[in-house]
Amino acid sequence: MPSIYERVLGEDFKRLHPMIQQRFSISSESGVGAIGRGVMEEVWHGPVYTLPFLYLGAWRSIMFPEQGRNVPFTIRNFAYRDRLGRETVTWLRTFETARPSAPQRRFDAYMIYSEQRRRIVDYLGTHQHLAVDIDISVAANGGVALRSGEQRFYEGPAAFRFPMALSGFAEVCEWFDESIGKFRIEVTVKNRVWGPLFGYRGSFRVEWLPVSKTPEDLLPKRVEKRE
Repeated sequence: MPSIYERVLGEDFKRLHPMIQQRFSISSESGVGAIGRGVMEEVWHGPVYTLPFLYLGAWRSIMFPEQGRNVPFTIRNFAYRDRLGRETVTWLRTFETARPSAPQRRFDAYMIYSEQRRRIVDYLGTHQHLAVDIDISVAANGGVALRSGEQRFYEGPAAFRFPMALSGFAEVCEWFDESIGKFRIEVTVKNRVWGPLFGYRGSFRVEWLPVSKTPEDLLPKRVEKRE
C-alpha cells in the first residue's frame, strides 16, 4: 500500500534519498513505526511580541515559547487508519526544554491524505483544532520540503478559515546527511506581518519498531472529520 506521501509525490517520490524514501513510506499496512531521537542544535522564537502566539499554541501542543540550544528531541511516527477510515501518520515531537515546572514540550500533528482536497492535510494539536493544507515537494538535497498553506479552525459547530494574521506559515525540510549518518531537520514558522515566530534545527537517528497497532497514547484526543 503506498503511503500518503507516495500518493502525493507520484514518480517524484523516487527522487528522494533512499533513507528518506524509507522514512516516508510508512503506512497502516507497513507493520512498522519509527522513533527518532536526537538533539535540536537550536530552538528559537521571535521577538517578545510573538510570545502570545506561542503561548496560545502551547495550550494544544502546537508551538511553545521556550528556546535553547542542544535540546534533546524525540519524534514518533506511526501510521494507522482513524475511525473515519482515513490513512493517518503521526508526527509527535517532544522537546526536553529547560522549563523547571514541566520540562517536556510537545508539538503534535496528524497528517492525512484528503480525497476532498487532493492533498495532504495536517491536523495540528491534541484536539485537531487546526486543519492545514500542506504542499510537499522533493528538495535539492534529496529531502522532503513541506510548506503549510490555508488553515481552518474547527471546534464543535464552529468552522472558519483561520486568519493568517494570527498564525504562521511553516516551512520544513527533512533530509538525510550521509556525512554524519543522521537525519536532519529544519523548521521555520513565519507570520506575514510579525515575521519569524518559531523554529528549530537539528539531527536525529531513527529506530524502526515492529507494530501491529498504534499505541493509544499517541492518538489524538479528538478526531475532526472536517477537512
